[in-house]
This record gives sequence, structure tokens and C-alpha cells, in this order.
Amino acid sequence: MYNKLVKKKTKLSVIGLGYVGLPIALEFAKKIKVIGFDIRRDRVDQMKKGIDPSNELTTEAFKNTDIFLTSDSSDLKEASFHIIAVPTPTNSYNLPDLGPLLKASETVGKILKKGDYVVYESTVYPGCTEDDCIPVLEKYSKLKCGRDFKVGFSPERINPGDRNHTLTKIIKVTSGCDPESAENIAKIYELIIKAGVYRASSIKVAEAAKIIENTQRDINIAFMNELSLIFNRLGVNTFEVLEAAGTKWNFLKFYPGLVGGHCIGVDPYYLSYKAKALGYHPQMIDSGRFINDSMGRYIGKQTVKKIIAEGKNPNNARVLIMGITFKEDVTDIRNSKVVDIIAELTDFGVSVDVIDPGADVRDVKKEYKIDLKNKPFGKYDAIILAVNHKQYCKLEEKWFTPLLDESGIIVDVKGALRGRIKDHTYWSL
Repeated sequence: MYNKLVKKKTKLSVIGLGYVGLPIALEFAKKIKVIGFDIRRDRVDQMKKGIDPSNELTTEAFKNTDIFLTSDSSDLKEASFHIIAVPTPTNSYNLPDLGPLLKASETVGKILKKGDYVVYESTVYPGCTEDDCIPVLEKYSKLKCGRDFKVGFSPERINPGDRNHTLTKIIKVTSGCDPESAENIAKIYELIIKAGVYRASSIKVAEAAKIIENTQRDINIAFMNELSLIFNRLGVNTFEVLEAAGTKWNFLKFYPGLVGGHCIGVDPYYLSYKAKALGYHPQMIDSGRFINDSMGRYIGKQTVKKIIAEGKNPNNARVLIMGITFKEDVTDIRNSKVVDIIAELTDFGVSVDVIDPGADVRDVKKEYKIDLKNKPFGKYDAIILAVNHKQYCKLEEKWFTPLLDESGIIVDVKGALRGRIKDHTYWSL
């Protein structure tokens, strides 16, 4: 397989061209022939023009690449090495939604040939590839895994918005269904991963390694958020405490904040689901999720308390929210916990305006039924800096003053403005 790809006697395909799949497809396309497939034709049309719909890559990334972009699944027949990189979200009950993954497996299964490889990059619970995905591949291909085709798992490690830790600079974990496939898959990824490849001993080990990366961060952030709940009652600023504690060499530097998105805010639920299916109730993982999922409502409630403390009626209050994406300097709004702040404020009768320099107005309207404003207008009783976009972090107090009503409040979720606000009531986690 490695030799056929390198000699361009066959092609590699990537199924799902989002923030994970597109960078992989384009990197491989610098070395070998690639077919990039996505079910959304409008996204494919944008990519054909050298535009990344996720706004993570520049037009330069598309240059000098041997890639054929398509939304027609029959084109995948020309490839022999398939990488599936579709989303693995949760449903409204925080249970794994394998719909996109199983549908992608069905699509590949229908065009699978003897000798082909299928590698999954989507984050799943340990056992999902072998227990859920392979049966779908076998059903639609009428072939047998191990005998007729090979399967592997190589979890994505892309960090949206991060311009330093990019795809080729992050060590890649790879695995296969047998020693032969494991080695072939590792060698193929070594074509593009400059940081090197780590060969996991099995598919389950690779799946578990990925899911605990995000679960570990989730639990650590939950601890910081719980500390902020305690320190708020003590009248102590959490960021000042962490700054002091961080002077010790082995203190882990995590910070409180909103935990949303499609990785840290989702993956722990996959691990928790699998643990419960095995008869174990994961107390720490679930507790961490509960804390992090409650922070948006908590911030909204604290804002309302401070408005009331100023002698104002929340029903007559106006609040400006700055930022609605799930993290700073990205355009992705999926699973944004800023929405929880808005919901809490709205429940108290507060009128809320939302601005964001990168979020798409139509996407926000479709996903959350929220109308983004082009810019602030009028006077506000509180301004909440919810997402630390670089444009916002540079602002000085004089920018906020004309927008704030008398006794107006600045709520700085992640402490980006700490030390700069002197003339207004200031609060952060």
C-alpha cells in the first residue's frame, strides 16, 4: 500500500473536509494523489476556489497539491487508502451520536475493494472502531476485515486557532488491526508528520489515548472552575491566586473558563458512556462535566446579581456579550457555552446584544436563533467579555466607558482585562 501510494499507482481519500480532514488531505496532496470528499457541495465549491470554510487555512495551503475535491461518493472508488475524519458529537442527552461516523463508514463500505485500507481519525470511545465501524464496512462491502481489507485508527490532534501546534508538528498516534497494517499506516503518515509517529500497540489503545487527552484537560479545568466558585465567595480573584501558585515549578497551569466546542466539551461524555456500558459509574469524569457545563449559567447569574446590587431592575437592563464562538480566534460556534450565559440572562428578562468578529451571522441564527449585531449601540448595564479574541484583549478601559451606563459592570470571563479596569465595577472568574 505504501509503495502504491508513493508511486502514485493509487490514491488516498479523506472523507470529511472540516477543520480536521482538510489539513490532512492537503498535506498528503503535497506528496501523493488525494481525493477529498465532503457531503456538503457548497463547502466543496468553496475549497475548489482555494477557500477553507473553517477559516483555519489560507489560500496558500491549496497551492502545489494533487487533490481532487468532490461531493460525489462514487469518486472514492479510485482510492485504496481511506481516512475518515467526520464529527462525533453528542445528542441533547449528552450521549454519543455516531450517526455521521456510521454514515461515513457506510459510504466507504459501498466502494471498498479487496486490499483497501480504512483509517479512522474521529474521536470515539475505546472499542468503537472494532465494535461499531468495522461491522458497517463489512456489511456494505461484503468483505472481511483482516482478510480482505485493513482498518486502523489514528486520532486527530489538531487544535483550532493554534498557529504553532499545526498538523505536521504534532506527534501522530497510529494503530492497525494487525502488525502489517499498523506498520503500513505508520509509514504512510510519516510521509507528512515531521514530528514523528507513535505506534500504539492496538486500535483500542489509540482510541483510549485520544479520549483521555481531552478528558484530562476537562477535569483540570473543572477543578479551576470549582476553585473560582469558592474564591468568589471569599472575595478573592482566582487568576491572582493561580498567578501566585504558578510560581512553583511543578504547578500545572490551567485556568477557569467556559468549556465548549467539539473536543473537550464532548469527548468525556464518550468515555463516560462506555464506562457505564461496562458497569462502572465514572464519578470524577461526570463531576467535571457537571461543573464545566454549569459555568455559563453561573456567569449569567452573577452578572444579574451585580446589576441588582446597583439598584437596577433586570427586566430593564441591557447587556452586551462580546464573543460567541466556542474559543478565541476561531469562527466555529458549535457547542458554544456562551449561549448558556445568554439563556440565563434572558431568563431574568435582560435584553442581550451579541457581537463577534469572526462568527457567521447566518450560522449563529440557524444554530441558536440569535441575531448577531454588527457593533454595540446605546448604553449597557453590563458588558461581558466572553471570548478572548485577540481584537478584544487589546482593548483599554476607555473603549468600554462610552458604552456603559452609570454604574455599569464589566464581566471578564477569563481575566483578559485584569489590571486595566479602574473606573468601573469589574468581575471575573
